[in-house]
Amino acid sequence: MAIGVIGGSGLYEMEGLVNVKRKKVKTPFGDPSDELVTGKLGGVEMVFLPRHGRGHRILPSEINFRANIWAMKKLGVERIISVSAVGSLKKEIVPGHAVIIDQFIDRTRGKRADTFFGKGVVAHVAFADPVCGYLAGVLHTSAKEIGWKAHKGGTYVCMEGPLFSTRAESHLYRSWGADVIGMTNLQEAKLAREAEICYATIALATDYDCWHDEVVTVEKVIATMHANINNSKNAIKAAVPRIKADSDCGCRDALKHGIMTDPKKIPSKTKADLKLIIGKYVK
Repeated sequence: MAIGVIGGSGLYEMEGLVNVKRKKVKTPFGDPSDELVTGKLGGVEMVFLPRHGRGHRILPSEINFRANIWAMKKLGVERIISVSAVGSLKKEIVPGHAVIIDQFIDRTRGKRADTFFGKGVVAHVAFADPVCGYLAGVLHTSAKEIGWKAHKGGTYVCMEGPLFSTRAESHLYRSWGADVIGMTNLQEAKLAREAEICYATIALATDYDCWHDEVVTVEKVIATMHANINNSKNAIKAAVPRIKADSDCGCRDALKHGIMTDPKKIPSKTKADLKLIIGKYVK
């Protein structure tokens, strides 16, 4: 079993990671955000991917989410830990705190490819509980162990960006009961579920969104984000030995009854491109 981490480019620079290598992975969907970094942490295979590319050069709307998740699957990843900066929509989620997400609201605009299916194959996968409850539980326990204030459960509003919210939007999301706001994680969660990979998010509150009468600036976000990097690394290091190869979460069989198309009707190219995803169900 390999554990994947999607987040900033510095996450793989952690004490104890050995046999570090960079790998280019070609996918049917184009290039991932960057080369993937592999290594071992306490004997566990790890795969890291900088979501926005090294140097943070890719907008949220420009991320090739399909290629990123496909590449993780190709390298044997069975669990993905996402580490993401978010704005807080609640007073009790103080900048510097972590939130272990359990729900999403989609406020993107249909620009992003967020399914592996289409082009002659139809599939529908359950997504009522969009993160892996088992993996989320491990992350919460691990964050608490290192003394990090981590909120268990929370709703993540995924907005298009790259601009931050208007004040009216921020108050609207609060009225919905949402907890944090970000620009990236929903598409990852959807694709990981289709790929039968466990997925959970450590959301790093970097600021109060503008509902708090606070002007959100890149400088403030970056300063708090840097303070959270060590906590993220330590939480991951604490989580890795806890993550079991087997669990009853159901993520690894999410696609079992999801493919609706008669296998004989699936175009050969589509079948070949998706072999990594659907190969155990469609021959």
